[in-house]
Amino acid sequence: MHNKNQYVMEQPRLNLTIDQTLPVECEKCNHTFFEEALHIRKASGLLTGTGQTTYMPIPVFACKACGHVNTEFLPKELKSISSDN
Repeated sequence: MHNKNQYVMEQPRLNLTIDQTLPVECEKCNHTFFEEALHIRKASGLLTGTGQTTYMPIPVFACKACGHVNTEFLPKELKSISSDN
């Protein structure tokens, strides 16, 4: 499980105030509150060499109102996969 403060700790310290920032809105419903969610990918045991399916959790932020994950919250590798679908 991921520590919710992990994202804050990984970002560089910037001298910003809230009035210098912009809200992030859900691309689907324009809601401005998000929660941490996990996008799960799996790999075949043949691919990993373990003989067992392996799961890779990828932390993302999902809209609290509708569950949508904005494209900007996806890792670049998933952006190309999601745009193909």
